[in-house]
Amino acid sequence: MKITLLAFLLLFAFMSSQPLLGAADASNDQVVDILGKKLRADAHYYILPVLPIHKCGPYDKCRSSGSSLALASIGKTCPLDVVVVDKYQGMPLAFTPVNPKKGVIRVSTDLNIKFAYLPTCLHHPLVWKLDRFDNSKRQWFVTTGGVVGNPGWETINNWFKIDKYGDAYKLVYCPSVVQSSKHMCKDVGVFVNENGSKRLALSDVPLKVKFQQALY
Repeated sequence: MKITLLAFLLLFAFMSSQPLLGAADASNDQVVDILGKKLRADAHYYILPVLPIHKCGPYDKCRSSGSSLALASIGKTCPLDVVVVDKYQGMPLAFTPVNPKKGVIRVSTDLNIKFAYLPTCLHHPLVWKLDRFDNSKRQWFVTTGGVVGNPGWETINNWFKIDKYGDAYKLVYCPSVVQSSKHMCKDVGVFVNENGSKRLALSDVPLKVKFQQALY
């Protein structure tokens, strides 16, 4: 009887010291848009790069006319690559957390990112993924052709995160869907091609972003 009681007490103490399933995720802050509203998995958003203010003169300041994210065919027809475009509203995207039952998007949580438009490359969905290493550019670029869900080694390149970055956010490739030290952890930044195309790529300089809900 004493052995049984002791075993029960040890089991209770062990269980009490372990976080409940999902508790760590629930403790992460919720990502909010430019109006302070929570990002939700059932809505679409524009990802807006936060650009610095440039002085236009001694008494006034001007801002860039605005940038957003879109798709472009760079060096190949398909799949399409993710780029920063200027003077354009961009294309809306959806975020799907690794646990699809979670309705809100939280920082530092694995998620898939997908453009909302129909794919022009029929066999390449518009889900973000990390492309193969580009030896000529010495870069890891963000392209499309990934899949939503199915966390594991076969989908390791499809998972990104949103992290706080000053008064805004940054996108990160550091998947936790597989517990291993073999995959990379790096910020998503911008690589400018020789033709001026601004491609999303892994970088030591993160792209600062905010989110705006797409109302259509």
